[in-house]
Amino acid sequence: MPIYEYECKSCGRRFSRLVMKVAEASGVRCKGCGSSDLGRLISRVVVMQTEKSRLENLDTGKSQDENYYRDSRNIGLWAKKRAQDLGADLGPQFEETLEKARSGKILDEL
Repeated sequence: MPIYEYECKSCGRRFSRLVMKVAEASGVRCKGCGSSDLGRLISRVVVMQTEKSRLENLDTGKSQDENYYRDSRNIGLWAKKRAQDLGADLGPQFEETLEKARSGKILDEL
């Protein structure tokens, strides 16, 4: 079920519409002026990556912006990659501790 984005060629308004069936896309009208003279916009695309691919592509030597470090999942990913880069096998307890830290469950134990 895609969400299409449109721009009205009459009034210039931009809006989104959830399309349940392909046939519904042809009956879309502007929410502002009611015109059917619309242009479809190209939306931003998000690509989901597996943790494995994120780990492979992570460069621990590259500096990240501060928002990166606000997400505990990124910190755990960085720690895993850094251990790999150093050739350190810290064992299953390291993985378990990382998962607890990333999920916030580690705070329950304190």
